[in-house]
Amino acid sequence: MIQPYIEILPQLLKGANTTIQILIASALVTYSVAFIAGLGKISRFKLVRGVTTFYVEIFRGTSLLVQMFWIFYALPAFGITLSPFLAGVITLGLNYGAYASEVVRGAIQAIPKGQTEAAIALNMSRWHRMTRVILPQAIRIMLPGFGNISIELLKGTSLVSLITLADLTFQGLIIRNTNLSYTFHVFISLLVIYFLIALPLIILVRKLENRAAKGVAK
Repeated sequence: MIQPYIEILPQLLKGANTTIQILIASALVTYSVAFIAGLGKISRFKLVRGVTTFYVEIFRGTSLLVQMFWIFYALPAFGITLSPFLAGVITLGLNYGAYASEVVRGAIQAIPKGQTEAAIALNMSRWHRMTRVILPQAIRIMLPGFGNISIELLKGTSLVSLITLADLTFQGLIIRNTNLSYTFHVFISLLVIYFLIALPLIILVRKLENRAAKGVAK
């Protein structure tokens, strides 16, 4: 009963290690892109707003799987070849960064305009208004949204198995294809391992939601 799990666990843990690496790297890209695009959407320059809106709508309006295939399989036709890891991280970062940018934009716009007017009255520059008044409050509002996006990002990492990256799902499918009698054990193990990876994120999201509820958003 337990023996199949003992046999498949080492290979699944190897894949889980890859999944965690992808999750961390793509999260860094996601939140970097989110702030750049989020600030771009409220820029005073029409061109910046237009370019940012185009990027956000393209990545929100098309399939993540198609984007991943396009970056990994189509870009080499233009002389750009990326490793499976890099292609996966960039695709996940750009896709979820587009969604997260709306969290950034919404949080910044949720700050009452009176605070901006007060900062202007104090002769603060646009940079100082944003970094010392607006963002410190807006980030507290962003945190629950960022937590939820991190969980969605973890789920999205399973797609990198389709571009030959040996993540947790890929390793599970290899085991299952090698020995069909392990099908049940593999998919039960995948559910449990993905949940264990997500569990710290779920706990973090709840804590952030409680903190935000006591903060500016309230």
